[in-house]
Amino acid sequence: MKEIDVKKGLNQQEVHDRIAKGLINISDQDTTKSYKQIIKDNLLTLFNLINVILAGLIIFTGSYRNLLFLGVVISNIIIGTFQEIRTKRVLDKISLIHSMKVSCIRDGREKQISVEEIVIDDILKLKMGNQIVSDSIVRQGSLEVDESLLTGESHTIIKNEGDFLYSGSFVTGGNAYVQAVHVGNDNYAAKMTKDAKKYSKYPSELRDMLNKIIKYIGIAIIPLGIILFSKQYFILNGTLKDSILNTSAALIGMIPEGLVILTSIALAVGVINLARHRTLVQELYCIETLARVDVLCLDKTGTITEGKMIVDSYRSENKHFKEIMKNMTHDLEDANATIDAIREYFIPEKSFECVKTLPFNSSKKYSGVIYRDAIYIMGAYSFIMNQPDKKQLKSVEDASAKGYRVISVAKTTPEDLELKHLEWIGDIYLLDKIREDARETLDYFKKQDVDIKIISGDHPLTVSQIAKRVHLEHYDSYIDASQLNDDEIEEAANKYHIFGRVTPKQKKALIAALKRQGHCVGMSGDGVNDVLAFKEADVSIAMASGSDVAKSSANLVLLDSNFDALPEVLYEGRRVINNIQRVATLFLTKTIFSILLAFITIILPFEYPFVPIHLTFVSSLTIGIPAFFMAIEPNRNRVEKKFLENVIKVSLPSAVSVILCIIYIYIIASIQGFSSEVITQLAVITIAINGCIVLTKVSHPFTLLRKIILVFVYIGIAVGLFWAHDIISMLPIRSMSILLDVGVIALILIAGSKFGSMLVEKIYERKK
Repeated sequence: MKEIDVKKGLNQQEVHDRIAKGLINISDQDTTKSYKQIIKDNLLTLFNLINVILAGLIIFTGSYRNLLFLGVVISNIIIGTFQEIRTKRVLDKISLIHSMKVSCIRDGREKQISVEEIVIDDILKLKMGNQIVSDSIVRQGSLEVDESLLTGESHTIIKNEGDFLYSGSFVTGGNAYVQAVHVGNDNYAAKMTKDAKKYSKYPSELRDMLNKIIKYIGIAIIPLGIILFSKQYFILNGTLKDSILNTSAALIGMIPEGLVILTSIALAVGVINLARHRTLVQELYCIETLARVDVLCLDKTGTITEGKMIVDSYRSENKHFKEIMKNMTHDLEDANATIDAIREYFIPEKSFECVKTLPFNSSKKYSGVIYRDAIYIMGAYSFIMNQPDKKQLKSVEDASAKGYRVISVAKTTPEDLELKHLEWIGDIYLLDKIREDARETLDYFKKQDVDIKIISGDHPLTVSQIAKRVHLEHYDSYIDASQLNDDEIEEAANKYHIFGRVTPKQKKALIAALKRQGHCVGMSGDGVNDVLAFKEADVSIAMASGSDVAKSSANLVLLDSNFDALPEVLYEGRRVINNIQRVATLFLTKTIFSILLAFITIILPFEYPFVPIHLTFVSSLTIGIPAFFMAIEPNRNRVEKKFLENVIKVSLPSAVSVILCIIYIYIIASIQGFSSEVITQLAVITIAINGCIVLTKVSHPFTLLRKIILVFVYIGIAVGLFWAHDIISMLPIRSMSILLDVGVIALILIAGSKFGSMLVEKIYERKK
């Protein structure tokens, strides 16, 4: 490896030479799908293949009107592809604008470049909060590094000159100049991510349910089709044309052709809506998880407060205190809200000889400077003092109770490197600035039954007072987490709402405890100390103003760092879950009754009553068109119970009711001597009425859009059955006896749907 001067870095010619050789930090791991992959995923599916085969068989029969189902298939492909491409463009654009920047030394000057612009041998300047984005060697300075995202261990590792830094780890303290030794796909993190993507998926009940549906239908559909055709053609001696059409209708009915695509559309619309609210979605299915969150954990800084602090005053009996602080702010290179406020108050000035700095670390909770004549440390009093003075401790607690954040400063000799004999010399009193929108946002979550817990590294009294200022319920339910051992965290997670003096490891443990108690946990924060909690939470939300590693680790990033964007984030989760639940109910009703009808037809001496155009007509009006609008409409209702339970409660009884009606039709047909055409007529009317009943049920509560859709569907069904019967291969409805039979069918469907839903609900309750 060629050593590069850390003060000069690479020159422009050297950068261009490395770019020409492809030695640039670009990997092939895109955050979004490629256009080719989007088209492939929408076009090459199992169900599309089955539809193409069925279309070929129908063309063979010459019954071209029965090919109308392809219109639905093609529409789904076009709409799904268009929506995914639109979402990709929005995400790519917003990701590019807000891509991570790094400090790089080139031509002797420090400049900000994007991660993708790094080349081999670039000199990068790292400090606390930065993520290490390229495998590097420390060339000057020292760093405290957390490699937990790579190893799972949250221990801090000291990296000195000559030590190797793994991409994907992050800086928890110190400052250093490092030289990039790997870029792009050669980086350690890139290799890990490539392997991880093969095996790990973001948990999603919605995706898992859809995959199960596709899997089981895919397994059942081909053997059912073969058996059904064999019975129609060989046993019932049907014509080849009729057997193909009947079998095709059965298989088309089993396929929930638009469900998967409409789910993708609903999620994609969610991504676009959140982008409008300046929220970057980095994991698609986390939108679903948002709807289920019942506990939201907040890091105080950057969420309830603006992340900006001001020094209100200080207290010290040391006449050199101001001079000491001016030297410390000059020599410390830490960058966080606390030191920035102190640096603004005590203007940096150099009059002491600095030997070494002790950068801030969120685990140690202090920083300091070793001078030739003394060591000065500043941090939380109870953390830095081995033998706290009771009077001074009481003073700190009194100030904390008033809402101040107290930073204590202590002194020891240069020989006391283990800091065992520190002497208190002063306190600095800081105030957090509360976000204007914090109170209103927290009130909203209270109304939505989302429990709020504040997890902070500050003194618990300070955090409690801030919670009180924003009228947070249970603001007085607080605890000092530094007094908790691992065994006590489980109980504390359930009992308390305010946690102070929390270490990064404890944040993770608290969230894990809440999850074990059955909660769906969201975590919002902006710092390095939030990263482990982010990885543990069901869904994580970072502020764009926060550290690089927090933003890269989170599922969602609030690009304007506005806390009041969180309700909109929750709304999108609810919209997706509630809308897909409605849509799934429509599709699965058809799928279930089609599968059951195929079994009944195989077992009993019945002919399959439908041809493809019958199902195309009814499905388009009662499922396809309404489902498209329902998938994307606004919906802020709370998510109730389990997704599959809500779907099955409506779809299964309705599907069984259809089967009962068709059995009734065959019974009265044998008694009254109905022709096969009349049987088909009654069967089509049955699924049309059932489609209207299910659609009406899932449309509650009625909105203007849903009322318009229902009126359109009712009129469309009436026109098809009474005036366009020739187009859909049906007899006209003229006989009074037929109308009476229709009345009986309607009663069976209404009663079956109502009492069946009650029965399913009782079964679920007994299981619980």
